[in-house]
Amino acid sequence: MKPIKETPRSDADDAGDAAIDWFVRLRGGLSSAEEKAAFEQWLAEDAENAAAFEEVLRMFGHLAGMSPSLRVRRARRGRRRRITATVATLAAALAMLLSLGDVVTRIRADHYAGVGERKVVTLDDGSWAQLDSRSSISVHYSAAERRVTLLSGEAWFDVAPDPARPFVVEAGEGSVTALGTAFDVALDGSGARVTVNEHRVLVMSRGASVVVAEGQQSGYERGAAARAPEAVDIDAATAWRHGKLIVTKQPLRDVLAAVGRYHRGIIYCVDPSVCARRVSGVFGVDDLRQLVDEVEISLGLHAIHMTEYVTLLY
Repeated sequence: MKPIKETPRSDADDAGDAAIDWFVRLRGGLSSAEEKAAFEQWLAEDAENAAAFEEVLRMFGHLAGMSPSLRVRRARRGRRRRITATVATLAAALAMLLSLGDVVTRIRADHYAGVGERKVVTLDDGSWAQLDSRSSISVHYSAAERRVTLLSGEAWFDVAPDPARPFVVEAGEGSVTALGTAFDVALDGSGARVTVNEHRVLVMSRGASVVVAEGQQSGYERGAAARAPEAVDIDAATAWRHGKLIVTKQPLRDVLAAVGRYHRGIIYCVDPSVCARRVSGVFGVDDLRQLVDEVEISLGLHAIHMTEYVTLLY
């Protein structure tokens, strides 16, 4: 009988097997800090490991309906060893797309705050605006009116008095007219959110208007009239001006979306139910690693920083 010749195993084979083993263990929850540290060390020690783990995550999306044991057996048997795209490549593509969007916005804007930047702009009439990260405005002043368009993000306005020339901020499909001095406007989903710090503003949308007083907030969605104003915590609503994010029982997905404005890249929940969990706290938006660490502790989660641009939560 001829001896059976064993096909030599490649590094990719070993990385793929280890990635599947780690994935199954992660799904069950790592039992100790030492086990978590061992996983992160394995992930960081070789680019092949990170690429193999990313492929397992991708496969899981197609095999979600199977039992865990069947997923592993079928993945072992049918897994192709051709890893065509690494996490680093995906991150580079993501960074390029984000940069392209920034360039388009910059072309339209008179004033722009880049990723992670907060900028104060003094306008021609002595009014000033503070722009949040990834925020931009265009300015259109005339003899009869001072009009500013919020193109992206969020801005806080301190308006110089000029009764002969109203100060109007366009945002989405509505507008905000100053009846006092200080207010905040944010593009929010398909509409806008308006928070008044001092005096009052007139919010108009779909031909209807509401007056929003100091300490109140209103807003509107695309195609809808402005909501009735309601009291709001001004310090929490404008905490971004001081580099903070204050949230109370908000879904983690919303918190991650808000934090995403300050950083390039993505934070991805391996299990969608993780992003549905609610979180409260005061977070600094400038240090993404620290924020993720705080979320890990408060919600009992684990994070994997696969590259500078990709973080996984499970």
